[in-house]
Amino acid sequence: MEHTSIPAPDILSMNENELAAFISGLGEKPFRSKQLFRWMHQKLETNYDDMTDLPAQLREKLKEAAPIKAVEIERKFISDTDGTIKYLFSLGGSSIIESVFMQHRHGTSVCVSTQAGCRMGCSFCASTIDSLDRNLTPGEMASQVYAIQKDRSKRVDGVVLMGSGEPLDNYDNVIKLIRLLNSKNGLDLGQRHITLSTCGLVPEISRLAEEDLQITLAISLHAPTDELRSRLMPINKRYPVDQVIKAGKDYSDKTKRRLTIEYAMLDQTNDSPEMARILGKKLKGGLVHVNLIPFNPVKELNYQRSKQDAITLFADILRSYGVETTLRRELGGDIDGACGQLRRGYTHRRNPAKGMKKDEFESNRENQYRQNTSE
Repeated sequence: MEHTSIPAPDILSMNENELAAFISGLGEKPFRSKQLFRWMHQKLETNYDDMTDLPAQLREKLKEAAPIKAVEIERKFISDTDGTIKYLFSLGGSSIIESVFMQHRHGTSVCVSTQAGCRMGCSFCASTIDSLDRNLTPGEMASQVYAIQKDRSKRVDGVVLMGSGEPLDNYDNVIKLIRLLNSKNGLDLGQRHITLSTCGLVPEISRLAEEDLQITLAISLHAPTDELRSRLMPINKRYPVDQVIKAGKDYSDKTKRRLTIEYAMLDQTNDSPEMARILGKKLKGGLVHVNLIPFNPVKELNYQRSKQDAITLFADILRSYGVETTLRRELGGDIDGACGQLRRGYTHRRNPAKGMKKDEFESNRENQYRQNTSE
Protein backbone atom coordinates (compact mmCIF):
# COMPACT_ATOMS: atom_id res chain seq x y z
CA MET A 1 0.00 0.00 0.00
CA GLU A 2 1.33 3.43 -0.93
CA HIS A 3 1.54 5.94 1.93
CA THR A 4 1.16 9.67 1.33
CA SER A 5 2.75 12.03 3.82
CA ILE A 6 0.47 14.55 5.54
CA PRO A 7 1.83 18.12 5.41
CA ALA A 8 2.81 19.58 8.77
CA PRO A 9 0.33 22.20 10.03
CA ASP A 10 1.22 25.81 9.22
CA ILE A 11 1.49 27.05 12.77
CA LEU A 12 2.59 30.59 11.90
CA SER A 13 -0.65 31.09 9.93
CA MET A 14 -2.91 30.00 12.80
CA ASN A 15 -5.03 32.60 14.58
CA GLU A 16 -5.35 32.46 18.36
CA ASN A 17 -8.38 30.16 18.37
CA GLU A 18 -6.79 27.75 15.88
CA LEU A 19 -3.56 27.71 17.87
CA ALA A 20 -5.45 27.01 21.11
CA ALA A 21 -7.17 24.02 19.49
CA PHE A 22 -3.86 22.75 18.12
CA ILE A 23 -2.10 23.02 21.50
CA SER A 24 -5.05 21.32 23.19
CA GLY A 25 -4.72 18.49 20.68
CA LEU A 26 -1.15 18.02 21.86
CA GLY A 27 -2.44 17.51 25.40
CA GLU A 28 -1.17 20.87 26.67
CA LYS A 29 -2.88 23.47 28.87
CA PRO A 30 -4.64 26.37 27.12
CA PHE A 31 -2.33 29.09 28.45
CA ARG A 32 0.55 27.54 26.51
CA SER A 33 -1.07 28.61 23.23
CA LYS A 34 -1.12 32.25 24.39
CA GLN A 35 2.57 32.02 25.28
CA LEU A 36 3.37 30.48 21.91
CA PHE A 37 1.32 33.06 19.99
CA ARG A 38 3.19 35.91 21.70
CA TRP A 39 6.54 34.29 20.96
CA MET A 40 5.76 34.05 17.24
CA HIS A 41 3.78 37.25 16.62
CA GLN A 42 5.00 39.66 19.31
CA LYS A 43 8.55 38.59 20.08
CA LEU A 44 8.94 37.44 16.44
CA GLU A 45 10.78 34.25 17.37
CA THR A 46 11.04 31.43 14.84
CA ASN A 47 13.22 29.04 16.87
CA TYR A 48 11.37 26.90 19.38
CA ASP A 49 14.57 26.39 21.40
CA ASP A 50 14.60 30.10 22.24
CA MET A 51 11.03 30.10 23.58
CA THR A 52 12.39 29.69 27.07
CA ASP A 53 9.18 29.73 29.13
CA LEU A 54 7.76 26.76 27.20
CA PRO A 55 8.58 23.35 28.71
CA ALA A 56 11.37 21.51 26.90
CA GLN A 57 9.01 18.59 26.24
CA LEU A 58 6.51 20.89 24.47
CA ARG A 59 9.25 22.49 22.41
CA GLU A 60 10.34 19.06 21.20
CA LYS A 61 6.73 18.19 20.32
CA LEU A 62 6.39 21.41 18.34
CA LYS A 63 9.64 20.90 16.44
CA GLU A 64 8.39 17.48 15.37
CA ALA A 65 4.72 18.33 14.75
CA ALA A 66 4.79 21.89 13.36
CA PRO A 67 8.05 23.43 12.15
CA ILE A 68 7.70 27.20 11.79
CA LYS A 69 7.53 28.07 8.07
CA ALA A 70 8.92 31.60 8.00
CA VAL A 71 10.53 33.38 5.08
CA GLU A 72 14.31 33.69 5.10
CA ILE A 73 16.37 36.65 3.90
CA GLU A 74 18.07 35.68 0.65
CA ARG A 75 19.56 39.07 -0.20
CA LYS A 76 19.00 42.70 0.69
CA PHE A 77 19.79 45.86 -1.25
CA ILE A 78 20.15 49.30 0.37
CA SER A 79 19.46 52.47 -1.59
CA ASP A 80 22.29 55.01 -1.59
CA THR A 81 19.82 57.83 -2.14
CA ASP A 82 17.14 57.42 0.53
CA GLY A 83 17.96 54.40 2.73
CA THR A 84 15.14 52.28 1.32
CA ILE A 85 15.94 48.58 1.70
CA LYS A 86 14.64 45.92 -0.68
CA TYR A 87 14.62 42.36 0.61
CA LEU A 88 14.54 39.16 -1.36
CA PHE A 89 13.04 36.36 0.70
CA SER A 90 13.24 32.64 0.07
CA LEU A 91 10.13 30.52 0.53
CA GLY A 92 12.04 27.27 0.19
CA GLY A 93 12.65 25.55 -3.11
CA SER A 94 13.03 27.98 -6.00
CA SER A 95 10.39 30.54 -5.00
CA ILE A 96 11.60 34.07 -4.27
CA ILE A 97 9.53 37.05 -3.17
CA GLU A 98 10.41 40.63 -2.35
CA SER A 99 9.51 43.22 0.26
CA VAL A 100 10.55 46.83 0.80
CA PHE A 101 11.41 48.72 4.00
CA MET A 102 10.82 52.47 3.76
CA GLN A 103 11.75 55.23 6.18
CA HIS A 104 9.43 58.24 6.23
CA ARG A 105 9.34 61.43 8.29
CA HIS A 106 6.40 60.01 10.20
CA GLY A 107 7.81 56.50 10.77
CA THR A 108 8.54 53.28 8.93
CA SER A 109 6.53 51.10 6.57
CA VAL A 110 6.94 47.76 4.85
CA CYS A 111 5.59 46.88 1.41
CA VAL A 112 4.66 43.19 1.43
CA SER A 113 4.14 40.63 -1.33
CA THR A 114 0.93 38.60 -1.19
CA GLN A 115 1.73 36.21 -4.04
CA ALA A 116 4.85 34.81 -5.68
CA GLY A 117 4.34 36.44 -9.06
CA CYS A 118 0.97 37.64 -10.32
CA ARG A 119 -1.59 36.58 -12.95
CA MET A 120 -3.25 39.95 -13.57
CA GLY A 121 -1.15 40.67 -16.68
CA CYS A 122 -0.72 44.46 -16.30
CA SER A 123 1.44 45.57 -19.22
CA PHE A 124 3.70 47.93 -17.25
CA CYS A 125 4.42 45.70 -14.24
CA ALA A 126 7.43 43.42 -13.72
CA SER A 127 5.56 41.23 -11.21
CA THR A 128 3.36 39.70 -13.87
CA ILE A 129 5.98 38.92 -16.52
CA ASP A 130 6.48 35.34 -15.32
CA SER A 131 2.84 34.93 -14.24
CA LEU A 132 1.73 33.46 -10.90
CA ASP A 133 3.77 30.89 -9.03
CA ARG A 134 1.47 30.55 -6.02
CA ASN A 135 -0.42 32.35 -3.26
CA LEU A 136 1.40 33.14 -0.02
CA THR A 137 0.09 31.91 3.31
CA PRO A 138 -0.80 34.34 6.12
CA GLY A 139 2.36 33.22 7.94
CA GLU A 140 4.57 33.87 4.92
CA MET A 141 3.11 37.35 4.52
CA ALA A 142 3.39 38.17 8.22
CA SER A 143 6.93 36.85 8.45
CA GLN A 144 8.07 39.36 5.80
CA VAL A 145 7.08 42.09 8.26
CA TYR A 146 8.58 40.26 11.23
CA ALA A 147 11.89 39.49 9.51
CA ILE A 148 12.34 43.11 8.47
CA GLN A 149 11.46 44.44 11.92
CA LYS A 150 14.00 42.10 13.49
CA ASP A 151 16.65 42.92 10.88
CA ARG A 152 16.20 46.69 11.27
CA SER A 153 15.63 46.62 15.06
CA LYS A 154 12.84 49.13 14.45
CA ARG A 155 9.13 48.76 14.93
CA VAL A 156 7.17 48.72 11.67
CA ASP A 157 4.55 51.48 11.85
CA GLY A 158 2.67 50.65 8.67
CA VAL A 159 2.14 47.77 6.26
CA VAL A 160 1.25 48.14 2.59
CA LEU A 161 -0.04 45.12 0.66
CA MET A 162 1.34 46.46 -2.59
CA GLY A 163 4.31 44.24 -3.45
CA SER A 164 4.21 41.41 -5.94
CA GLY A 165 0.77 39.89 -6.39
CA GLU A 166 -2.88 40.93 -6.28
CA PRO A 167 -4.03 40.81 -2.63
CA LEU A 168 -7.70 40.23 -3.45
CA ASP A 169 -6.73 37.26 -5.63
CA ASN A 170 -5.52 35.70 -2.35
CA TYR A 171 -8.52 36.97 -0.41
CA ASP A 172 -8.94 34.63 2.57
CA ASN A 173 -5.24 34.50 3.39
CA VAL A 174 -4.92 38.29 3.19
CA ILE A 175 -7.88 38.86 5.52
CA LYS A 176 -6.36 36.42 7.98
CA LEU A 177 -3.02 38.25 7.73
CA ILE A 178 -4.66 41.59 8.55
CA ARG A 179 -6.24 40.12 11.68
CA LEU A 180 -2.94 38.52 12.72
CA LEU A 181 -1.08 41.83 12.39
CA ASN A 182 -3.86 43.61 14.30
CA SER A 183 -3.93 41.13 17.20
CA LYS A 184 -3.33 42.65 20.65
CA ASN A 185 -1.20 39.62 21.53
CA GLY A 186 0.84 40.03 18.36
CA LEU A 187 2.26 43.05 16.57
CA ASP A 188 -0.82 45.09 17.58
CA LEU A 189 -0.66 47.08 14.35
CA GLY A 190 -3.66 49.36 13.99
CA GLN A 191 -5.84 48.58 10.99
CA ARG A 192 -5.67 52.23 9.94
CA HIS A 193 -1.96 51.67 9.38
CA ILE A 194 -2.60 48.89 6.85
CA THR A 195 -3.20 49.64 3.16
CA LEU A 196 -4.43 47.08 0.63
CA SER A 197 -3.81 47.84 -3.04
CA THR A 198 -5.90 46.13 -5.73
CA CYS A 199 -6.13 46.34 -9.51
CA GLY A 200 -9.91 46.33 -9.12
CA LEU A 201 -11.55 42.95 -8.41
CA VAL A 202 -15.04 44.36 -7.93
CA PRO A 203 -16.76 41.44 -6.11
CA GLU A 204 -13.86 41.16 -3.67
CA ILE A 205 -13.90 44.93 -3.00
CA SER A 206 -17.60 44.63 -2.13
CA ARG A 207 -16.84 41.64 0.07
CA LEU A 208 -14.02 43.56 1.77
CA ALA A 209 -16.43 46.35 2.65
CA GLU A 210 -18.43 43.87 4.76
CA GLU A 211 -15.43 42.62 6.79
CA ASP A 212 -15.75 45.36 9.45
CA LEU A 213 -12.16 46.45 8.89
CA GLN A 214 -10.67 49.93 9.03
CA ILE A 215 -7.86 49.44 6.54
CA THR A 216 -7.19 51.85 3.67
CA LEU A 217 -8.20 50.66 0.21
CA ALA A 218 -6.01 51.73 -2.70
CA ILE A 219 -7.17 51.05 -6.26
CA SER A 220 -4.52 50.83 -8.98
CA LEU A 221 -6.45 52.60 -11.71
CA HIS A 222 -3.74 54.00 -14.05
CA ALA A 223 -6.21 55.09 -16.74
CA PRO A 224 -9.63 56.81 -16.71
CA THR A 225 -11.06 55.25 -19.89
CA ASP A 226 -11.95 51.65 -20.65
CA GLU A 227 -10.13 51.69 -23.99
CA LEU A 228 -6.78 52.68 -22.44
CA ARG A 229 -7.16 50.79 -19.18
CA SER A 230 -7.99 47.56 -21.00
CA ARG A 231 -4.75 47.91 -22.94
CA LEU A 232 -2.76 48.53 -19.78
CA MET A 233 -4.65 46.18 -17.46
CA PRO A 234 -6.50 43.18 -18.94
CA ILE A 235 -8.65 42.83 -15.81
CA ASN A 236 -10.49 45.97 -16.97
CA LYS A 237 -12.20 43.88 -19.67
CA ARG A 238 -13.93 42.08 -16.81
CA TYR A 239 -14.41 45.01 -14.41
CA PRO A 240 -14.57 48.33 -16.34
CA VAL A 241 -13.39 51.67 -14.95
CA ASP A 242 -16.75 52.98 -13.75
CA GLN A 243 -17.55 49.71 -11.94
CA VAL A 244 -14.18 49.80 -10.20
CA ILE A 245 -14.54 53.43 -9.13
CA LYS A 246 -18.09 52.81 -7.87
CA ALA A 247 -16.93 49.79 -5.84
CA GLY A 248 -14.16 51.92 -4.33
CA LYS A 249 -16.54 54.75 -3.44
CA ASP A 250 -19.01 52.25 -1.94
CA TYR A 251 -16.16 50.88 0.21
CA SER A 252 -15.36 54.42 1.33
CA ASP A 253 -19.00 55.16 2.14
CA LYS A 254 -19.34 51.92 4.12
CA THR A 255 -16.10 52.24 6.12
CA LYS A 256 -15.84 56.06 6.26
CA ARG A 257 -12.23 55.59 5.06
CA ARG A 258 -10.78 57.75 2.32
CA LEU A 259 -10.26 55.90 -0.96
CA THR A 260 -6.82 56.11 -2.59
CA ILE A 261 -6.46 55.99 -6.36
CA GLU A 262 -3.00 54.90 -7.53
CA TYR A 263 -1.97 56.29 -10.91
CA ALA A 264 1.42 55.43 -12.46
CA MET A 265 2.49 58.25 -14.76
CA LEU A 266 3.45 56.79 -18.16
CA ASP A 267 4.97 59.14 -20.70
CA GLN A 268 2.63 59.94 -23.62
CA THR A 269 0.34 57.10 -22.58
CA ASN A 270 -1.94 58.15 -19.70
CA ASP A 271 -0.54 61.57 -18.74
CA SER A 272 -2.33 63.98 -21.09
CA PRO A 273 -4.45 66.91 -19.84
CA GLU A 274 -7.49 65.24 -21.41
CA MET A 275 -6.92 62.10 -19.33
CA ALA A 276 -6.63 64.29 -16.22
CA ARG A 277 -9.94 66.01 -17.01
CA ILE A 278 -11.73 62.68 -17.56
CA LEU A 279 -10.36 61.34 -14.28
CA GLY A 280 -11.22 64.52 -12.39
CA LYS A 281 -14.86 64.36 -13.57
CA LYS A 282 -15.16 60.71 -12.48
CA LEU A 283 -13.67 61.30 -9.01
CA LYS A 284 -14.97 64.73 -7.99
CA GLY A 285 -17.21 64.93 -4.96
CA GLY A 286 -15.98 61.75 -3.25
CA LEU A 287 -13.77 61.01 -0.26
CA VAL A 288 -10.90 60.28 -2.64
CA HIS A 289 -7.18 60.93 -2.80
CA VAL A 290 -5.12 60.43 -5.97
CA ASN A 291 -1.52 59.27 -5.61
CA LEU A 292 0.51 60.01 -8.75
CA ILE A 293 3.39 57.53 -8.99
CA PRO A 294 6.69 58.19 -10.76
CA PHE A 295 7.07 55.13 -12.97
CA ASN A 296 10.16 52.95 -12.49
CA PRO A 297 11.01 51.74 -16.03
CA VAL A 298 11.24 47.98 -16.58
CA LYS A 299 13.71 47.00 -19.30
CA GLU A 300 11.45 44.32 -20.82
CA LEU A 301 8.57 46.77 -21.22
CA ASN A 302 8.16 49.78 -23.54
CA TYR A 303 7.08 52.44 -21.05
CA GLN A 304 8.91 55.50 -19.77
CA ARG A 305 8.30 57.85 -16.88
CA SER A 306 6.24 60.97 -17.54
CA LYS A 307 8.12 64.26 -17.72
CA GLN A 308 7.86 66.45 -14.65
CA ASP A 309 5.93 69.19 -16.46
CA ALA A 310 3.27 66.67 -17.51
CA ILE A 311 2.97 65.33 -13.95
CA THR A 312 2.62 68.84 -12.51
CA LEU A 313 -0.07 69.82 -15.03
CA PHE A 314 -1.94 66.52 -14.47
CA ALA A 315 -1.99 67.15 -10.71
CA ASP A 316 -3.14 70.76 -11.14
CA ILE A 317 -6.05 69.69 -13.35
CA LEU A 318 -7.20 67.07 -10.84
CA ARG A 319 -7.04 69.64 -8.04
CA SER A 320 -9.16 72.02 -10.13
CA TYR A 321 -11.93 69.40 -9.84
CA GLY A 322 -11.53 69.36 -6.04
CA VAL A 323 -9.68 66.03 -6.04
CA GLU A 324 -6.91 65.84 -3.45
CA THR A 325 -3.74 64.86 -5.32
CA THR A 326 -0.16 64.15 -4.28
CA LEU A 327 2.97 62.93 -6.03
CA ARG A 328 4.38 59.86 -4.32
CA ARG A 329 7.90 60.35 -3.07
CA GLU A 330 10.20 58.19 -5.17
CA LEU A 331 11.93 55.51 -3.11
CA GLY A 332 14.42 52.82 -4.06
CA GLY A 333 14.84 53.82 -7.69
CA ASP A 334 18.52 52.84 -7.66
CA ILE A 335 17.77 49.33 -6.37
CA ASP A 336 15.16 48.22 -8.94
CA GLY A 337 12.23 49.80 -7.11
CA ALA A 338 9.42 48.58 -9.35
CA CYS A 339 7.34 45.72 -7.93
CA GLY A 340 8.74 42.38 -9.07
CA GLN A 341 11.73 43.96 -10.81
CA LEU A 342 14.39 42.88 -8.33
CA ARG A 343 12.89 39.43 -7.73
CA ARG A 344 12.73 38.75 -11.45
CA GLY A 345 16.30 39.84 -12.14
CA TYR A 346 17.65 37.77 -9.28
CA THR A 347 15.62 34.68 -10.21
CA HIS A 348 16.83 34.83 -13.79
CA ARG A 349 20.45 35.22 -12.76
CA ARG A 350 20.02 31.98 -10.81
CA ASN A 351 18.05 30.36 -13.63
CA PRO A 352 18.57 32.07 -17.02
CA ALA A 353 16.13 29.64 -18.66
CA LYS A 354 13.29 31.53 -16.94
CA GLY A 355 13.91 34.60 -19.11
CA MET A 356 11.10 35.71 -21.39
CA LYS A 357 11.31 37.79 -24.55
CA LYS A 358 8.78 40.55 -25.16
CA ASP A 359 6.69 38.60 -27.70
CA GLU A 360 6.54 35.67 -25.28
CA PHE A 361 5.47 38.10 -22.54
CA GLU A 362 2.64 39.52 -24.65
CA SER A 363 1.41 35.99 -25.41
CA ASN A 364 1.62 35.14 -21.72
CA ARG A 365 -0.42 38.24 -20.81
CA GLU A 366 -3.19 37.16 -23.17
CA ASN A 367 -3.23 33.68 -21.67
CA GLN A 368 -3.49 35.19 -18.18
CA TYR A 369 -6.37 37.39 -19.30
CA ARG A 370 -8.26 34.39 -20.69
CA GLN A 371 -7.69 32.55 -17.41
CA ASN A 372 -8.97 35.55 -15.42
CA THR A 373 -12.14 35.94 -17.47
CA SER A 374 -12.98 32.23 -17.58
CA GLU A 375 -13.38 31.87 -13.81
